[in-house]
Amino acid sequence: MSVSKAMYELGSKRSVIRDLFEYGKKRAEVVGKDKVYDFSLGNPTVPAPECVNETIRDLTQTLDSISLHGYTSAQGDADTRQAMADYLNKTYQLGVNKDNFYMTCGAAASLTITLKAIVSSNQDEVLTVAPFFPEYAVFAANAGAKFSFVSPDYENFQINMAELESKINEHTRAIIINSPNNPSGVVYSLDTIKKLAALLEAKEKEYNSTIYLIADEPYREIVYDGVEVPYATKYYKDTVVCYSFSKSLSLPGERIGYILVPDEATDSKELYAAVCGAGRSLGYVCAPSLMQKVVAKCIGQTGDINMYLENRNLLYDNLTKMGYSCVKPDGAFYLFVKALEDDADAFAEKAKAHDLLVVSANSFGCPGYVRISYCVDKDMIERSLPAFEALKKEYE
Repeated sequence: MSVSKAMYELGSKRSVIRDLFEYGKKRAEVVGKDKVYDFSLGNPTVPAPECVNETIRDLTQTLDSISLHGYTSAQGDADTRQAMADYLNKTYQLGVNKDNFYMTCGAAASLTITLKAIVSSNQDEVLTVAPFFPEYAVFAANAGAKFSFVSPDYENFQINMAELESKINEHTRAIIINSPNNPSGVVYSLDTIKKLAALLEAKEKEYNSTIYLIADEPYREIVYDGVEVPYATKYYKDTVVCYSFSKSLSLPGERIGYILVPDEATDSKELYAAVCGAGRSLGYVCAPSLMQKVVAKCIGQTGDINMYLENRNLLYDNLTKMGYSCVKPDGAFYLFVKALEDDADAFAEKAKAHDLLVVSANSFGCPGYVRISYCVDKDMIERSLPAFEALKKEYE
């Protein structure tokens, strides 16, 4: 083979989620779009807040082409980075400044750059906590690190601290957490974050090395019932935040986010320089100029979270009444459902026979569960309920 075998394998086989999404499009051509119940992608259907459209209109009418579409600084527009700092300082009392931020093409770029900046040898290890977004393994491999994960805490889907403690070793360079979590929708509690911080501080002293906590936070603002998401940098100094506006502002296709490297992090100046170097190495310099200006004006706003809440309640209430066992989400827009057999892949295939497209969580490190994305039209959820009922009866 005259090309990279590893890249060929990645490119010739889609992720489970994308493969299911493509199947749904083909199936819709056969039976009709209204008869396919596609819960595969986390692709928000809630419209972006009006601020987004208003800002785009204003910018295109008031700025010249170079100001609007030209290159920004490699790490991002200074005014945009200052807007990020001002918002976080006001909201979470952080004390950060514009030079702590690196603007990126969404959360995937943020994570890829951060891991590339941290990992320095093929002996380095990256840990995460199941259930987790499957692409973490791809991003870690791209950085040259070994990847492993802590098994799920099936009781409450917080962090299995005992197992995490046993897996951290002298080669551990970073731990990725995701809260609100994709795929469970669970928010890590303040108690969990404090225990995690204490554990990592102890391990840093034990091994006399830095262990960075990477907080992947694209769902931070999408929470329900007054639940708060602890800001990890306030409890563990060696935290790097990877953020995306894809979910909060319903802009998944615009690919805009940032990396936050706080001053209190160990070797923060060197780490920030390494982030800049990794961005350069990967070709991720100068995030989209127009979108940088848009998020600077709209930071702190969200799409209509109540629409997600209505969908959550509709789906959760009906599926639990049918007899499904579901994790009640505190945030994000996924319902994590226990499959009706041990093999979640087989269950997801049987669901396809009812034109229900749900994602097996085997690739999320959580066998026996499926993810149902409810950032969809409410009408589709209502139309899908008889199919869920039929699937349940099939197992009876």
